[in-house]
Amino acid sequence: MKHVFVVNPTAGKGKGLAAVREQVKDRPGCEILLPGSAQETVEMIRQRAEAAPEEELCFVACGGDGTVNAVANGVLSVDNACMTVFALGSGNDYIKVFGGKSRFTDVETILRAEPHPVDVLRVNDRWCVNAFHFGLDSAVAKTMNEVKEKAVIGGRNAYPTGVAKALIFSMRTPCSIRVDGEEFHSGDMLLCTVACGEYVGGSYRCAPRSILDDGLAEICLVKPVSRLRFLTLMNAYKTGQHLTDPRFTELIQYRRGRVIEVEGDPGFIVSLDGEVVEGTSFRAEVVPGRLRFAAADPPTNGWSAAAPVTAAGETV
Repeated sequence: MKHVFVVNPTAGKGKGLAAVREQVKDRPGCEILLPGSAQETVEMIRQRAEAAPEEELCFVACGGDGTVNAVANGVLSVDNACMTVFALGSGNDYIKVFGGKSRFTDVETILRAEPHPVDVLRVNDRWCVNAFHFGLDSAVAKTMNEVKEKAVIGGRNAYPTGVAKALIFSMRTPCSIRVDGEEFHSGDMLLCTVACGEYVGGSYRCAPRSILDDGLAEICLVKPVSRLRFLTLMNAYKTGQHLTDPRFTELIQYRRGRVIEVEGDPGFIVSLDGEVVEGTSFRAEVVPGRLRFAAADPPTNGWSAAAPVTAAGETV
């Protein structure tokens, strides 16, 4: 297998490329791509894969969660590739279930990682690897994108900054949600996450029961609460205790599902792996086993006992 390191040149505070080159230099079967945007990432991956369709390729996303999403969208457009991560971001949400950043910063570990089919979400015409969320969470993501490069309020503090702003302006969002054809919610809500992964915002464990290859997304909606009450509950939500903490009993709507349809008012925004998208209608569908993701360790929640799937997502 050849490993193609797709480097976001702005990752790692601009030092990412040097870090990758230092570990990759002179290694056989390794090469580096330097796209300038998410769209260019997809195009360069497609071109590289189509240039040698007989090769088995592993594209390594060198950056944060945005780079992971861009590389995944490229890999999902071809047939002869899997992907993994060289962690350079501040959040690194998706890989937390595999042991976190420390398991994705050593090239030796990355090169020996074995790919496994994992579920992804198809949201309208976009692929989403980790989480699709809206309400307060999407308002947070919008602010994160605006401040992530700024001193003090950016970087690791971008998510708390986003939360602080959302607490002022985004405590209620009207929408309607259907899951697998059944009405799940209609009216105001605080936030809702639809997740294949477990974490958002760098350390918030929004979907603690998520399993990466069970063919289902975790849908968790939190009803509107006062700002003061939200602050008293925030730590339990952050650590993934919201599904068992009795304080959330009347506040949480939870289920698993395959097809999630969301309708919102004009100006409604969602976050797809941290990318903010505006629209009034979204359809998210779980595509089982569609992405092959390489990791040295199994996820903390383990692999499911579901039927194995091919790279194309078909049950064997």
